[in-house]
Amino acid sequence: MFNVSDSAYDNFMGRFSVRLAPVFADFAGIEAGNRVLDVGAGTGALTSELVRRGADASAADPSPTFVAGLRERLPDIGVHEAPAEELPWPDEVFDAALAQLVLTFMNDAPAGLAEMKRVVRSGGLVAACMWDREGMEMLAAVSRTQQALGASGAAAEQRTNFRSREEIETLFGPGVEMELLEVEAAYTGFAELWDSVLGGAGPAGVWATSLDDAQRERARDELHRQVGEPGGAFTLAGRAWAARVERR
Repeated sequence: MFNVSDSAYDNFMGRFSVRLAPVFADFAGIEAGNRVLDVGAGTGALTSELVRRGADASAADPSPTFVAGLRERLPDIGVHEAPAEELPWPDEVFDAALAQLVLTFMNDAPAGLAEMKRVVRSGGLVAACMWDREGMEMLAAVSRTQQALGASGAAAEQRTNFRSREEIETLFGPGVEMELLEVEAAYTGFAELWDSVLGGAGPAGVWATSLDDAQRERARDELHRQVGEPGGAFTLAGRAWAARVERR
C-alpha cells in the first residue's frame, strides 16, 4: 500500500502530514541540537520539520521508494531502509524517537515501540501520533463510503488499529501523556480529493484502485455525498491522538 510514488502519497496524505509535523514536534518538545529519530519517515514531512528546527535528525522507513526520495531531498542526514521493529542503531543514541502516522502500519506495534525506546537515552522521549478514527475527516468519509458500498475485510478503512485514544494509551502504558492535535487541509474541489484517493496510497488507495469501473463510479458519488457534496474549494480537518512517554 506504500509502493507508490512520493507525489502520490503527498497528494493523498502529505497535505495533512506536512501541517501535522510542526504541531507534533511541538508536542514532543523538539529543539535545535536534539538528536532525533523519525521512525516510518515516509516522504519526510516530519523529518523535514526536524531539520528545519535544527535537530540532528535521522530517519528510517521500510519502503525503498520513500528511502530513495528522502536521501535525495535530505542528503545530509542518515536514512536507513528499516522497519520500526528492527531499527539499525545501537542502544540509547537519541534524545527522542518519533513516529508520525505510523503505528497502524507497524507489523508489530509493541515491538516497534520497544525498539524506539531502546534507541533513546534514559530520560529521553518516545512519541507517536495517529489519526483519530472519526476526527480525521477525509479518512472517516472514506470509511463511511466503504461501509455504504459494502466493503469488507482488510480493504475497509475502519478496520485499521491504533486510531483511538484508548488503543494508543494502552499501547504506551504507564506514564503516557496524551493530546489531540488538529490541522486542516484544503482542496480546490472534489475532483482533487478523488484523484488523491485513486493514487493508490494507504488502505484507502488500495481499496479504490481495486474497484471495477462501475464500483469506482458509485464510490466516487458516495464519497462526494459523504464530504457534503462540495461544489468548489473546501477544507477537511485532521485530528490525531499524540502520545509521549519518558524513557526510563
